[in-house]
Amino acid sequence: MMLAALLAAPPKPALQSSARVEEVIGACGVRAYLMHEPAVPFLALSLHLRGGGALDPVGREGLAVMASGLLDEGAGPYDSQAFRAQLDDHAIRLQLDADRDSVQGELRTLTVHRAHAFELVRLALTAPRFDPEPVERVRSQMLADLRRRESDPDYLASRGWFAAAFPHHPYGRPNRGAPESVAAITAEDCRSFVARHLARDRLSVGVSGDITADELRPLLDSTFGELPASSGLGEIARAAPVVGRVEVQRLTIPQSVVVFGHGGLERKDPDYYAAHVANYILGGGGFSSRLLEEVREKRGLAYSAYSYLQELDAAPLWLGGVATNNEQVAQSLAIVRGELARMAAGELAETDLADAKTYLTGSFPLRLTSNEQVAKMLSSMLVHDLGRDFLERRNGLIDAVTLADLRRVSARLFSGELLVSVVGDPAGL
Repeated sequence: MMLAALLAAPPKPALQSSARVEEVIGACGVRAYLMHEPAVPFLALSLHLRGGGALDPVGREGLAVMASGLLDEGAGPYDSQAFRAQLDDHAIRLQLDADRDSVQGELRTLTVHRAHAFELVRLALTAPRFDPEPVERVRSQMLADLRRRESDPDYLASRGWFAAAFPHHPYGRPNRGAPESVAAITAEDCRSFVARHLARDRLSVGVSGDITADELRPLLDSTFGELPASSGLGEIARAAPVVGRVEVQRLTIPQSVVVFGHGGLERKDPDYYAAHVANYILGGGGFSSRLLEEVREKRGLAYSAYSYLQELDAAPLWLGGVATNNEQVAQSLAIVRGELARMAAGELAETDLADAKTYLTGSFPLRLTSNEQVAKMLSSMLVHDLGRDFLERRNGLIDAVTLADLRRVSARLFSGELLVSVVGDPAGL
């Protein structure tokens, strides 16, 4: 019970007056943002390595996901079972995964086991074993997951959207692979992935909890110093999604799933925070958003309707979705297009802006109520070059958005054609 309580206990909220983000740079050049919180003898680390599934070789789609999932399945002197035993026996939680643009890792450990936890991270990144048993076990898990996803309309609609949006770009390939590509991945492919992807120049680290800057600095060197200084990986070519089409994948189910979207705004765009507010009003605000109000509350067409900004490195996107009865898909899409047109035309009031600001500034501290959340935010701040004072400045950036800003960015973000991906048996499409 005591261990469970320690692992579950959150740090003090990150935005309290005593909280301060420090930049820590190891002798090896690895940068980390740190929030020191000694109230609980526990810490969390989040690592982000640029370059994920979009860089998988053709015919080996799913390699980034498979290789990253195997990093903690045996490393150095420990085979898979022994490595997992080291984690379990010391109450250490380590998880690694990959998405289109990155490999990500999350570590949680009690202070008393901190040195051993960082050593296990070092082994996972620099000396993974890729023994036959875990390789085949993880492959079987991935293949079973892909079989399950083939009957998941949400997955199929999203996969169809990206395939149609990026037909000649790596983003159009399935990040988790296909059965034939996953079956083809070898242990040597995984070793090649580690050699190409895991390098210090692609690494950002966030740490929150019971550790000081002086204690963290040598751990950065001992944990990450053996990684190559640079990877030699190229950058993914910039791309814009193909739009102006409706793609329908017929599936005999009573309710269709719809994904829609087009290009979005980069994080460094001057209008980014205005776009964040505008999207909240349109589809990011749950029951207070216009899409849910028009589609669900007024007409009862769907249980949910939503939208969000997705910050892909090579193609920032604005995406949304709705699920509704087959007979009501066309009507739901018409309502979505109508609300987009209203936003683009500037049909926004000061009350819309004020309500959005109240929620977005008031809810922000709730995203930082655990060491894990803070560590992930800190690594993201490094990835996007937001500066270590971002937590103090963020709400001011939202408050600074004016109605003129909101109307200008809505005209940018919500004009133009959509790409629509539908899975189901929709009438009239």
